[in-house]
This record gives sequence, structure tokens and C-alpha cells, in this order.
Amino acid sequence: QVLLVESGGGLVQAGGSLRLSCAASGSTFSLATMGWYRQPPGKQRVLVASVTRGGHTHYTNSVEGRFIISRDNAKNTVYLQMNSLKPEDTAVYYCNTDYAQENEYWGQGTQVTVSS
Repeated sequence: QVLLVESGGGLVQAGGSLRLSCAASGSTFSLATMGWYRQPPGKQRVLVASVTRGGHTHYTNSVEGRFIISRDNAKNTVYLQMNSLKPEDTAVYYCNTDYAQENEYWGQGTQVTVSS
């Protein structure tokens, strides 16, 4: 059974930084490409960054150069270092596999609010 627990969100001023963590349990994590998603108020959840088991990363254009995704396979944990934050980064952030569908299990997410 998979359990995902996101943490590290908060309120930060524009230009600031936050580091999100996602603790994952279950066998899925060790093999899967993991991703960070975000859901802004009133909008759909979208994938913004992913990292393969071997550490290869991919970012959506809106966060490229500002966010860094990483993972610690020994700790079953995925991280998202977010720098140069902008008000448009405000969202609830979730982690999951990079192929997760809306009707599958999701954790509770962590709220990130960036003030201007």
C-alpha cells in the first residue's frame, strides 16, 4: 500500500525559497519515476518536475532554472528545492509517480503561498 506525505510548504515572499519533502512508503517508489505536481486555486493539477530512479530530471518551462527535484532512494524521499519563487507558484504541491491519474491515491499535499 502506497502512502505519500508531503511537507515543507509555507508562506514566503516573492524571491524567497522553500524546500519540499515527500516521504513515500510502498514498493512503487523504489522503481518509479517520481514527480512533483501543483494545483493552483481553481485550476487543474499539473506535473512540474520529475526525477527517474537514476536521478535524471525534467522540468516544465515555468519552473526550469528555479526548481530542483531530487530523491534519496535509501530514504524513500523526494525533494523539491524551490528558488526565486513567484506569486504564480502559489499552489498546493503534491508528489506522486509521473504517471499518476486523478482517480488514483494522492497525499494531502502541502500549501505554498508566495506573496508579492
